Amino acid sequence: MIRGIRGAITIAEDKAEYVWGETARLVKEVAKQNNIEPENIASVTISTTPDIHSAFPAKSVRTMPGWQFVPIMCMHEMDVPGALPLCIRVLLHVNTNTPQHEICHVYLEDAVKLRPDLVK
Repeated sequence: MIRGIRGAITIAEDKAEYVWGETARLVKEVAKQNNIEPENIASVTISTTPDIHSAFPAKSVRTMPGWQFVPIMCMHEMDVPGALPLCIRVLLHVNTNTPQHEICHVYLEDAVKLRPDLVK
């Protein structure tokens, strides 16, 4: 079974070191909370709000130990007025037997505003 696991984080400003550092932090936390190993990941989609353009967030994930072969794709979110700024979102497609209601979606920093119903 493939399950989608979501996560999001905001960054302080659009600088490459924030994009890379906070993306890695988010992905590591999603993996930790869901007991995920890279070899069980089918693919990862990463999106950023249009105000983030200093770096590709996927670069930080590809350099994490064991993650170099995981297919990762980056894109921009829709530019909707009033949307949460400086936000990075991830969607991991994971091979798992974990039931849907036991999946831990991870929202960090101001991104907790996106899905307060899922924040633990």
